[in-house]
Amino acid sequence: MEPTPSNRPKPNLSCILSESEQILRSDYTRSIALSLLFLPLSFYLISGHLFTTHHFHKLPTLCHCFCFVIVYLLSLCAISTITYATHHSFSGKPISLITTINSLTSSFFPILTTATVAHTLLVLISVTSLLFVKTNLILLNNLGFVTVTYLNHNLIYFMCFCSITFSVFLIVIVTYIHVNWFLAFVVVVAESKSGFAALTRSWYLMKGVRSVSLLLCLYFGFFVGITVWVTSDCIRALSDRGYVLFAMIVGSSMLISYLRQATVAVTVLYNYCKVLHCEVDVNEFVEKVAEHVVEA
Repeated sequence: MEPTPSNRPKPNLSCILSESEQILRSDYTRSIALSLLFLPLSFYLISGHLFTTHHFHKLPTLCHCFCFVIVYLLSLCAISTITYATHHSFSGKPISLITTINSLTSSFFPILTTATVAHTLLVLISVTSLLFVKTNLILLNNLGFVTVTYLNHNLIYFMCFCSITFSVFLIVIVTYIHVNWFLAFVVVVAESKSGFAALTRSWYLMKGVRSVSLLLCLYFGFFVGITVWVTSDCIRALSDRGYVLFAMIVGSSMLISYLRQATVAVTVLYNYCKVLHCEVDVNEFVEKVAEHVVEA
């Protein structure tokens, strides 16, 4: 008897993390090789403050922008290749490292397009919200409800309240959108969709598992944030170049590990979502999960 959507396996944080760890163990060497593409991003996160201090501030802004673009593109390459390898491994069709790298020829530009569309929409939403608040403040001032004077303490309190409220509102909206677009890059790689199609497909698949997506964001965001914070403080505090280099190596290694597992976890969540939406046979899915447990 075919299980109904209500009694199909529903993912949770622990099973996603466990399954992603098993997939990483099954082909550890390849995952390490692919995750090296995250190395520039890791160095940028933990030592980015160095480019704004000492002699680095003399570098032109264009150079900083160029470095940021290179780091961002390499990160997209890492996400694309790791997602491609994980999806095939989860499907019981492991592929070679060369084949995984060659997949960039068909997935890089769709992922870049999807990322560009997503960032553009988020910027438009943020700017629209800001303009909406500003328009309402101007309207209140014209109606006489708010008097704009530099010594008006009530206005200062009111503006602080509006700023805090707007910030919280914007954070909630952006977080909600990010949670629903959580699987967009996996959709690009696994289903050859891009742009709005990938974003809407991800939004559909996330129905019923948004809490899991949010927990994954908080989980990896916490560890990445702590690692960046601690390593950056160590680099600032240490004066010996040898210790600074050691701190950068340790911090970068930890960041690469977190980013690698996060990418694999998102791909695993995608496969669970397909089962939950009756797009994959549940018995076949359970067999694949059991195979990963045995291999690990």
